[in-house]
Amino acid sequence: MGYKSGFVTIIGRPNVGKSTLINRLIGEKIAITSDKPQTTRTRIQCILTTDTHQVVFLDTPGIHKPKHKLGEYMVKIAQETVRDVDVVLFVVDDSTSIGAGDRYIMDQLEGIETPIILVMNKIDKMAQEQFNKLYEAYEKTGLFDRIIGISASEGANLYSLIDTIVGYMPEGPQYFPGDMITDQTERVIVAEIIREKILHYTEQEIPHGIAVETTLMKMIPDKDIMEIHATIYCERKSHKGIIIGKNGRKLKGIGKSAREDIEKLLGKKVYLELWVKIKEDWRNSEGILKGLGYE
Repeated sequence: MGYKSGFVTIIGRPNVGKSTLINRLIGEKIAITSDKPQTTRTRIQCILTTDTHQVVFLDTPGIHKPKHKLGEYMVKIAQETVRDVDVVLFVVDDSTSIGAGDRYIMDQLEGIETPIILVMNKIDKMAQEQFNKLYEAYEKTGLFDRIIGISASEGANLYSLIDTIVGYMPEGPQYFPGDMITDQTERVIVAEIIREKILHYTEQEIPHGIAVETTLMKMIPDKDIMEIHATIYCERKSHKGIIIGKNGRKLKGIGKSAREDIEKLLGKKVYLELWVKIKEDWRNSEGILKGLGYE
């Protein structure tokens, strides 16, 4: 049997564990994760390469009802990726039944000839009876070529998932070098890591009205240290105060946590400087969205 390769899009409602699954499959932290919906904002290609196959995963934003231009962009990206791929992974979670959000996505998938694998995530949180009931409900729709239960956080049943995906792959070339794991630049990944820490540190105090731009990445002369500057944009003055925190403590915590992850990513010491600026209603500004890479 020859070498197999292909493209797999991962879709689903917000917060069902798509990015956690991607990171598990690749073995590296590329897609940021959070317990808040709509964490992923754009399409990220992550590459799994072995001696027998190369699978290119497309992590997409969760499909939801958009409330601003950024939301419209996110949903458009997610919906477009089901075309021209070899396999669609539709990820659902440990819900007790098929919800309206899942049914909406299933309606989008009707008539697609691409093989669709339903991935029931978070099986570690499901009783067997609940799993069986949900499995049967999805099976009755007749939409899916395969249904597989996994736990992305625990790593359960992922080898079976990979084998199933590769089974639908055609023979083909390596599209990317064997040591390449993502199409994202280091600047983009650094900005996303910082945004992830803001989501974690601010909990429910800050909505998703933040963006991060990496403005400088350079080696400090005569030292093996990467100097990084990044700007955090928020929509309101009150949000700026929350991000910075009393005496700057919250921003320092965000910076320290982000620096630790960035050092793991780059394999070297990092000097990180963060600034917070206000850009009112930036999520509805096409100019700002394009400037931040949302095109």
